[in-house]
Amino acid sequence: MNIGERIRFFRKRRKMTQKQLGLLVGFPENCADVRIAQYEIGIRKPKEKLIAALSAALGISAYALQVPNIDSPTELMHFLFSLEDCYGFWIEQGNGVFHICADPYNNEQAERLFEMLGEWRSQYEKRLSGAITKQEYDNWRYNFSGDKS
Repeated sequence: MNIGERIRFFRKRRKMTQKQLGLLVGFPENCADVRIAQYEIGIRKPKEKLIAALSAALGISAYALQVPNIDSPTELMHFLFSLEDCYGFWIEQGNGVFHICADPYNNEQAERLFEMLGEWRSQYEKRLSGAITKQEYDNWRYNFSGDKS
């Protein structure tokens, strides 16, 4: 999913029109919808300042808009290979499924990632147990900053 598709995903999730989002980020009324449409279909790519404005208007972290393009299994595989290089990820198989494993001792960044994965699992378990709603879980995910609390 590219950045335009992510913008559309979050805009629709917030039940906003292109014009509403365009106005919130400061585009003139006469072209607000056209400008957002251009970003969503990929004619334009937003610069960092606009990404910040879009994420603020959508109530999400800018990181949630800037995910790598992994629209195909091959793209996903190369992304996973890069995680192996950077963080020491590896694959195991058991009980008919694959597991992505992370080595917290690979380097300092991997150690912090391991902590973040634990945070994710904790929030996911809360969602499964009903301690938080799907909306609360999604809000946590889409506003995740990685900062230590």
